[in-house]
Amino acid sequence: MLLATVCGGAAGWVGAGAASDSAFQEAEAPVDPAETAAVSPPPTGGVAGAAAAVLPSLVSVETAVTSGSGFAYGTGDHVITNAHVVGDADEVRVERSGERPVDAAVVGTDTANDIAVLHAPDAGLDPVRLGDAAALRVGDTVLAAGSPLRLAGTVTSGIVSAVDREAQLGDTGDPQPVIQTDAAINVGNSGGPLIDAAGRVVGVNTAIATMGSGSGSIGIGFAVPIDRAAEAADDLIG
Repeated sequence: MLLATVCGGAAGWVGAGAASDSAFQEAEAPVDPAETAAVSPPPTGGVAGAAAAVLPSLVSVETAVTSGSGFAYGTGDHVITNAHVVGDADEVRVERSGERPVDAAVVGTDTANDIAVLHAPDAGLDPVRLGDAAALRVGDTVLAAGSPLRLAGTVTSGIVSAVDREAQLGDTGDPQPVIQTDAAINVGNSGGPLIDAAGRVVGVNTAIATMGSGSGSIGIGFAVPIDRAAEAADDLIG
């Protein structure tokens, strides 16, 4: 049994600096606009296609004290996230990357499975397609999407590291079956989707193993299988 640290909670802002090469290089011949226009667009399949299929359904989730991630479920009016992201909050806001945040109502939480459901009809989200967590194999490519450190719309890639792991999510509760992945998951990823190579959601990113306070991702993350998460969500929605 592993002790996992939840990857939601308050997340600090980070800044990114751009480095540039100060050395001058010899200018190349100008590119013919006709040749540029003739370049084919990148393929829509593969990892990029899987990410593109889910990004329109992805939101950041904010309360007064915590932040996390979520994704549109069902008809698109509901959002699945983690119960530890919502906590006891009465007011929650969701925001799709690049758009204005909107208010969302807490439908309910299932702390045993660490799943919460929000009602956000004004978010205008496309529901995700659900995959089959039971069909995952060790070595399958997966993506983790969410808002780590409040960087909305972040996608990382990795593989399924184990399909039959049990982990204690947080400081209390019984061990739960989880999907283990080495896709980078950090604070703020909680509640975001774990995605298979076909762009289908197979889990809800929930926790990471750490080697001490503030160590961040060390390549051991855990997700609640989507079949259990969807069952919990359906029970909450009624």
